[in-house]
Amino acid sequence: MTYPDKKGHFGEFGGKYVPETLMSMLEELEKQFVRLKKSKAFQKEFHFYLQEYAGRPTNLYLAERLSKHLKTLKVYLKREDLLHTGAHKINNTLGQILVAKAMGKQRIIAETGAGQHGVATATAAALFGLPCRVYMGTEDIERQALNVFRMKLLGAEVFPVDSGSKTLKDAMNEAIRDWVTNVRETFYVIGSVAGPHPYPWMVREFQSVIGREARRQFLAKEKRLPNYLLACVGGGSNALGLFHAFLKDKNVKMIGVEAAGEGMRTGRHAAAIASGQIGVLHGSKSGLLQTKDGQVKIAHSIAAGLDYPGVGPEHAYYNKIGRAQYVTVTDQEALNGLKLLSRAEGIIPALETSHAISYLQKLARKVKGKASVIVCLSGRGDKDVGSLKNLNG
Repeated sequence: MTYPDKKGHFGEFGGKYVPETLMSMLEELEKQFVRLKKSKAFQKEFHFYLQEYAGRPTNLYLAERLSKHLKTLKVYLKREDLLHTGAHKINNTLGQILVAKAMGKQRIIAETGAGQHGVATATAAALFGLPCRVYMGTEDIERQALNVFRMKLLGAEVFPVDSGSKTLKDAMNEAIRDWVTNVRETFYVIGSVAGPHPYPWMVREFQSVIGREARRQFLAKEKRLPNYLLACVGGGSNALGLFHAFLKDKNVKMIGVEAAGEGMRTGRHAAAIASGQIGVLHGSKSGLLQTKDGQVKIAHSIAAGLDYPGVGPEHAYYNKIGRAQYVTVTDQEALNGLKLLSRAEGIIPALETSHAISYLQKLARKVKGKASVIVCLSGRGDKDVGSLKNLNG
């Protein structure tokens, strides 16, 4: 069985739970995406922009000082932070906007939390001369002011969302409302492996270049495969981008790191796999933080890109079948991870990525002997300077 199946499910997860207004649009999107995936001309154009514009391939960097500090781990960093716009998000936005062009869409909308997807969407929209509106929670607008400025500079309209938790979930709610109203001319660029089918599959396909490169690069350097893959998980696009090329390599262990926020026992976290139940959010069935009567809980993370009460359905499936392990890291541990990488390697990671960096220390204590690990360094930390006032020393 290949996943997703014909109905967009990864096992019991996924699917499309949307208003009737969107169903025909999603069916047309799937049809066009299947066609374009097979098109040599589309693939040539997509890879041209990945290489000549975005800056692929990214480096697989051996972090020697960090590895020496950890003792039991040989750490390689997949440097998605070196891409144009500073994160892995550009891989997906270039792909989706090329799909939008092929479908004749004249307007682009997106949601964003940390702002990296918003910046990447605004960038790709500017590249192809399309008007762009980005929905963003007012709390995220405040803590990600640099990315708000970048989006506006690129010509995008940043639309503030003041409802609910005023973060990513609510921004996505508003983007979907816009899409339902303006579905004929508008293309919704979803930023993660979430949402209704075919989005989780489409985003994973565009991001899977990360893992294909990393696998090839690691084999060239080490003549074998790594023991571990490690990546942060909110919706989870950077993690699936890394994991997918290694799915059949059963000896390669895949670890996704969710945000434990202020601690799992406090309830102020964003760990939808570790602490959620099966539910439907934004058109997809997956792990979801919800109350006993099915109301969506407010998620919390110091990292705006992880501050989401759900998770991509493919991650929920990997967790259920045991192909990947999902762990949690608190806000304070993530801050410590950020400081560790900054001082060990001179690389300031995004707070999202810092969750994965932090977990390296726990993994190092569990490893017997020596092991190798690839960490997806999904973004750089420039955007997070306002949040780093809590980082002492």
